[in-house]
Amino acid sequence: MTRRGSVSVRALGVLLCLCNGLLSGRGRSVAGPRAAQSLDGKWSLSNANGSLSLPAEVPGCVHSALQRQGFIQDPYFRFNDVSYQWIALDNWTYATTFDVSAQVMSKQKVVLSFHGVDTVASIWLNGVAVGNTDNMFRRYDFSVRHLLRDGENVLRVRLLSPVLYAAERREAHSSYRVPPECPPDVQRGVCHVNFIRKEQSSFGWDWGPSFPTVGLWKGVRLEAFDVLQLLQVSSVPLYDSSLSQWRVQVELLVDAVQTTTGRVSLSVPELDSEQTLQTRFVSGKTKNTFVLHINRSSQVKLWWPHTHGDQPVYQLNVRGFQGGLLILNAESKVSFRTVELVQEPIVGSPGLSFYFRVNGKPIFLKGSNWIPAHSFQDQISPAVVRNLLQSAVDANMNTLRVWGGGVYEQDLFYNICDELGIMIWQDFMFACAMYPSDDDFVQTVREEVVQQVRRLKSHPSVIIWSGNNENEAALSSDWFDIPASQRPTYVDDYVTLYVNNIRKIVQEEDQSRPFLVSSPTNGAESQREGWVAADPYDPHYGDTHFYSYLADCWDWRTFPRTRFASEYGFQSWPSFSTLKPVSSEGDWSYDSVFASHRQHHEDGNRQMFLQAALHFHLPNSTDPLKRFTDSLYITQVMQAQCVKTQTEFYRRSRTEVVEGKGHIMGALYWQLNDIWQAPSWSSIEFGGKWKMLHYFAQDFFAAVLPVGFEDADTLFIYAVSDLSHDLNLRAVVTVYSWTRLDPMCTLRSDPLPVPGGSAVALMKQPVAALLAGCGRCSRTTCLLTFHLEDDSGGRRGPVNHHFLCSLKDAEGLQRPNITATVQEAETGLTVTLRSASVAPFVWLDAGDVAGRFSANGFLMVSRNATVAFTAWRPTGAAELSRSLTVTSLADVY
Repeated sequence: MTRRGSVSVRALGVLLCLCNGLLSGRGRSVAGPRAAQSLDGKWSLSNANGSLSLPAEVPGCVHSALQRQGFIQDPYFRFNDVSYQWIALDNWTYATTFDVSAQVMSKQKVVLSFHGVDTVASIWLNGVAVGNTDNMFRRYDFSVRHLLRDGENVLRVRLLSPVLYAAERREAHSSYRVPPECPPDVQRGVCHVNFIRKEQSSFGWDWGPSFPTVGLWKGVRLEAFDVLQLLQVSSVPLYDSSLSQWRVQVELLVDAVQTTTGRVSLSVPELDSEQTLQTRFVSGKTKNTFVLHINRSSQVKLWWPHTHGDQPVYQLNVRGFQGGLLILNAESKVSFRTVELVQEPIVGSPGLSFYFRVNGKPIFLKGSNWIPAHSFQDQISPAVVRNLLQSAVDANMNTLRVWGGGVYEQDLFYNICDELGIMIWQDFMFACAMYPSDDDFVQTVREEVVQQVRRLKSHPSVIIWSGNNENEAALSSDWFDIPASQRPTYVDDYVTLYVNNIRKIVQEEDQSRPFLVSSPTNGAESQREGWVAADPYDPHYGDTHFYSYLADCWDWRTFPRTRFASEYGFQSWPSFSTLKPVSSEGDWSYDSVFASHRQHHEDGNRQMFLQAALHFHLPNSTDPLKRFTDSLYITQVMQAQCVKTQTEFYRRSRTEVVEGKGHIMGALYWQLNDIWQAPSWSSIEFGGKWKMLHYFAQDFFAAVLPVGFEDADTLFIYAVSDLSHDLNLRAVVTVYSWTRLDPMCTLRSDPLPVPGGSAVALMKQPVAALLAGCGRCSRTTCLLTFHLEDDSGGRRGPVNHHFLCSLKDAEGLQRPNITATVQEAETGLTVTLRSASVAPFVWLDAGDVAGRFSANGFLMVSRNATVAFTAWRPTGAAELSRSLTVTSLADVY
């Protein structure tokens, strides 16, 4: 994701949840007599010259520590992202003193383990250097038994400025440049992030601030043992279709003091499956692979994506014995599913298909793209992660793409996705840049990839690996003005990193799911063309990223009829209640310095208004604050309607091919969440508040959906179904006048069969003929709502709308004078609305009362409507009533 002005195997999975604490952090295992000691908690922190010295929490980062101790304000307040650039330009030292327990000291081997160091550091124990780190995404283990002493031990982690380190690495790479040198000026970022293995967006992005973090962002532990330590269990189910049998490939990452022989017992009791195998753990750190064949007479329940079935789990027991001594004991949870990326010829279309088949069923991927939820990872609480993921599921999403400029997410994230049935498209952390191919850079990347694949491959939610974000497109489309004579060097570097190293490692470590080198890509066709396609945006292949801000987003013809839309979107501003805590009264204007500073996409604020002005009057209140809040509202209206139109186009194109293009099987808009309070492409604001777009997503991602559009002045109504079974449906169209709340007329189509997993045209009607048969209606005086009905007359899916003109041209649209009454019911709070006229884009804002409504941003064509409010903290009717504001389109003119 970036450059948004540009148009742009068979596998299986498993859920691992160790009950007893491994590398994954999901519990604890027993591996013979062993001891562990956490070093998390209070440390001391100081800068290079000692002028700053303060307590600091581990896990944590320097920015968080400085804020907690009062040295800095909220880094997100106003212009502090620029004011606090000095933090990342300094070197910092974390230090702690600790006594080692007698139990730890009694063991033959003691390992000092850092689960996440951000980023470039030297580690010192009792004055002796024990090692160095250079990669935020790796775990580092150091053998320290010989350095520990009775009584007080001193551990220091000396961290270098990531900004200066990256600049020095760039300076040392003198043979040729590795672009881009710096982010665009509008992002107010810092340079050369591609030379350091840390969160790429931390140096600045088009939706976020530049906060190059420094710290110990994950836990620090001492692990002590006499025989061996079980570092990690990963387990991947594989299905043999010729035998109709499952097997579970179990890998144990073990650190053994000396070569040890014994037996390993694997079992899934619920499936009546158990095997005992002789084994030999070689001295040192090794990966040991075992296979458990699942009893063919047992009925295996499959893991399914959200809305397609359940997400069952089984317990896998792993035990190791040396003679009669239990030396290894772990439990994990296993889920069974298959996944394939299907790229094959399509009848009537050149190119190849691009879709996912889960458990043999083609699945349309519906969802969004995930970015880091905060600039400072230690400030992301479990509640924040769960709320965002639950919000995705509540909007009928089944997929999130973990974007390649952020971080490999924490274990909790993937555990919740497993639980909720959210499929994960997992990028490796490379984005929008060329990268060096020096031996030391490639080597640290190799270890990063091995560790992350081993950590994540047990999750059924992860359905695909992708090598990078937009780097094939950057190279192919020459984003960085590379001379033609030098292009082979960059192609060689690209193939070296992503194909010869990352792809090779993934295929060795995980045969259970597909791998793509990039996104967007032409997939198999890119591979045929030497991994860098002439046109990675070719709609006949692979996935596509597409952004176009000035073309009319209500016109579906402007969108590419691609195979899979993995990025697309439009910006909007967050609500006033989200912006208020990080701004001052003088900032509350759309053309303020603050509004410009917060916008990191070139010309973004103007583009939002230009797009909105195509169909809406822009706010013109003489009250400055109202004009500002109305401006925030109109950008959300624009964004919601634009993404709705584009997503509905993709969904109705799933089974048809038009002029050789189509068979679209995925729609992942950019982006789900925000990293701070600012304009962006997100549907959820920083803090969790749903934008209008997210409420719209509840409908346009519904399992059964009516879609309406015009072509050559003819209205088409499609039925889209993601269900596994067939339906018989008719379209019901109701015509309203802008001047009255009673319907002008209703039309019903004949019922037609709608097969499961298809899109079918149910109605085709010239607009002129439709209006002629409906009283005194014209395009400017009337509008349409429509829904689907089954044979019993029951409604299937949401009610949709179709505007026959731009709403700035609508005749009779008036202020509806909506009143709201908040009441407490047995099930929670409700808001009853009463309207005097038809009201488009009715928006309820609860202000500072955290929660969400059952519906919002809707078209109100009735005198009364009631919506529920789910609060995320204790509240009552009185507080909600005081905080509630209700806005409709005509209220901002």
